[in-house]
Amino acid sequence: MKRASLILLGSLLATTGALAATYVRVEKDGTKTYSDRPLPGGQQVDIQPAQTYSAPAPASPARTVEQREVMEAASFRYECALAPRNEETLQNPENVTLSVALTPGLRVGDTVRFAMDGTEVPGEQGSTSATIAFPDRGSHTANVRVTDRFGKTVCDMTSTFHVARTNLNSPTRRPVATPRPLPSPPRPMPR
Repeated sequence: MKRASLILLGSLLATTGALAATYVRVEKDGTKTYSDRPLPGGQQVDIQPAQTYSAPAPASPARTVEQREVMEAASFRYECALAPRNEETLQNPENVTLSVALTPGLRVGDTVRFAMDGTEVPGEQGSTSATIAFPDRGSHTANVRVTDRFGKTVCDMTSTFHVARTNLNSPTRRPVATPRPLPSPPRPMPR
């Protein structure tokens, strides 16, 4: 019977508003009657608000060194500058050096690859430059691509440069002025 009374009390508390009053009356047989309206011979019950609990905010899990490296690698990019610069003209070069300036410097495990006109230019492992011997005259497209150890591109830059080769038969060659012979001094007249 007491259990039924407690269930009734719980349901009354759940259905009544926070400011509603609850009344109790003890019957002759010892049972209690609860109501949200005043009962003859009953008293108002002072019901305290229910205790609440707020879970603490979860602590951020400690990241391992490897997890931090992966997170940093996902957002890492180099600032890069390729030489020869875009639209630069080179006059009669014996060779052209493709080079890249990286900020920050090249990290261990990153790979630099150069290409000229779509063909890869071989270079030394870990080097930031590659040399092309006696390039043809005309316009050329140079490309540098730096990838990290996970294969992600962290720098990709292209420039177009021009090689000019002038020779004696070139219509753009300025003729070299040859000095004219000086007139000989006048001869004295015979007497």
